[in-house]
Order: sequence, then structure tokens, then C-alpha cells
Amino acid sequence: MLKRLDFIENKYEELSLKISDPEVMADQKEWQKLCKEHAELESIVIKYREYKKAEEELNEDKEMLKEEQDKDMKDMLQEEIKDLTSKIEETYNDIKILLLPKDPNDEKNVFIEIRAGAGGEEAALFASNLFRMYTRYAERHGLKVETISANETDLGGFKEVVFMIKGENAYSKLKYESGVHRVQRVPDTESSGRIHTSTATVAVLPEVEDVDLVINPNDLRVDVYRASGHGGQCVNTTDSAVRITHIPTGLVVTCQDEKSQLKNKEKAMKVLKARLYKKAEAERSAGIAEDRKSQVGTGDRSERIRTYNYPQGRITDHRIGLTLYKLESFLDGDIDEVINALITEDQAEKMKAMGNEEV
Repeated sequence: MLKRLDFIENKYEELSLKISDPEVMADQKEWQKLCKEHAELESIVIKYREYKKAEEELNEDKEMLKEEQDKDMKDMLQEEIKDLTSKIEETYNDIKILLLPKDPNDEKNVFIEIRAGAGGEEAALFASNLFRMYTRYAERHGLKVETISANETDLGGFKEVVFMIKGENAYSKLKYESGVHRVQRVPDTESSGRIHTSTATVAVLPEVEDVDLVINPNDLRVDVYRASGHGGQCVNTTDSAVRITHIPTGLVVTCQDEKSQLKNKEKAMKVLKARLYKKAEAERSAGIAEDRKSQVGTGDRSERIRTYNYPQGRITDHRIGLTLYKLESFLDGDIDEVINALITEDQAEKMKAMGNEEV
């Protein structure tokens, strides 16, 4: 790994020279590309230089310790050696994380689709709880929420709701939420006080750029119809709602949130692209050996990932065995503790795989 780090440091220094060259700066497109590459390497190089400096200081202290006779000085050197050894180990682990393969989708905006599962109206109400949880999470982090489509029930639940969260690294934070979410609670309509179990499925999709995926217009069927449900007089009395069907795959996307048919079509196309991209990615990764796949956040919607237990005020994430007793604040968007734990676990799995490759 040290040879690789030397190569990265040399590359970084070469790029530093290039981006300060007036001739290179004259070509803005090339200059911006080099600046981006330079910025991506910077954090690794800073950590590597920190690591090398600590190693150099450690070796100096060890040499001094061999020759030192004064007891107090020896004690001080031994303490410094202990601290530097710990720092070197910590810095080395930081470098390994920085060297992990980057998910190209991490910086993108994200689509989240929530669908009521088993449990009828109670499942629809739970889907509404999840929608509010992600909305509150977005608000806490300064991210923007934009509803694409919603199929509401009479009691205020959702059979299905599709929305977009926009902002820096939105996908990197929320990609682990895909899967089956299970709730255990006593419904308001339950007179005997019996606990019911209901589910909702969550799908998380990165927003797809036009360069990522090209769709043949001949593969699409676009239908327009009158919007229904909430939205005001204009939305409900014009043919503004749009349904797009991707004929080869049978995927169907609807959008009726906007008054404008054109805007609804644009939103629906974004969701369709995201679904097709996710489908293509899943098919591509299907050929990877099972032991090489990350054990966290596989995106499989048949996988039960989390349980929300109301009587005990408990949330349990089954993938990492983490249980928290803070259900109220969790459903109010305070989900960082679980997200950070999932990121850490994912990094650990990738580091393990990287270690196996090096052996």
C-alpha cells in the first residue's frame, strides 16, 4: 500500500504544477478536470504526509531512547513513542478508508419511494410516518424535499409516495435505507390493545444524469389524465397528470404533483431514469461473487432491515444488530446514529475485501 501512496503523492505533485501552469489554465475545461482530480487526491496526500512525519518522529525517539540515561527523559520518550505509535495506527486506518473505492453516485440527489406493505391501513399510516421521518431528516441537514407523486388514503396514510431529496451527498447518506421497514404497535382502531405488525418498503435511487443513461423515445408510452386527490382546483380539473410506461421493462411512473403537464413529465422521466439505472446496476452486480458483496445496504427491497417497536420505544437495525431506545426522536428525523453506524460497517467490509485482495 505504501508504494501506491507514493505514486498518489507523485501524481498529486504533478497535478499541482499543471493547474498552476498558465497554458493549462487557458483551457478551462481541461483545467477544471485537473483541479477536480487534484482535489480528490488531496485528503489522501495530507494523511499520508501526516503518517510519514509521525513515523519519522517515532524513529528519532527510538534512537534517542537507546542513548538516553536520564530516567525522567526516558519516561518522557517512552510516552511519546506510545502516543506516536497510536497516531500512526490511527492515521493508517484513516488512509485505508480514503483509499476505498468511491461510489460514483454518492454526491447525487436521491429519489425515495415508500410503499405500504402488509398491514392495510396501518401499513399506509406507517409509510406516512417514514415519509415524515425522511422529510425531517432532510430539514435537519439543510436538504430540499420535492414530492413527485403521492397516493394518499382517507386516514392520511400513503399507499405510495415518491419524493426527491436534493443536496450535497444526499445519496451517500440515505442509500442504506433500501429494504423492508417493519413496525410493531397498537393501531388506533384496535379496541383490544393487541399489537399489530405492519411493513413498508423503501427504495432509494440516485438521480441519473443524461450522460449516465440514454432512453430510446420509441420505448416509451406517455399517457396524460386528470389528477386526483389533493392539489387544488387547477390540478384536479386539467389533464396535467402524466403516466410514462417503459415498454421493454414494463416499468410505470406517474406524476401529478405539478400543475404543469410538462413539469410532471420531466419529473416522471427523472424517476424512470433512476429506476432503469438501478435495475441495470443490480443486473451488473448480480455476477459478483456473494462473498465479495457488501453486507450493508444491498438495496434488496425483500430484505427486512429495521424494526420500529412502539411499546418499547425501540428501533433495531437488523443488518448490524444495533438497537436504540429513542423511537420518538428517531421518527422525528434523528437517524444519524444508525446511518453513521451503517457507513462504518460498510467501510469495514470494504477494507476487509481490500485486505484480501492485497494478500
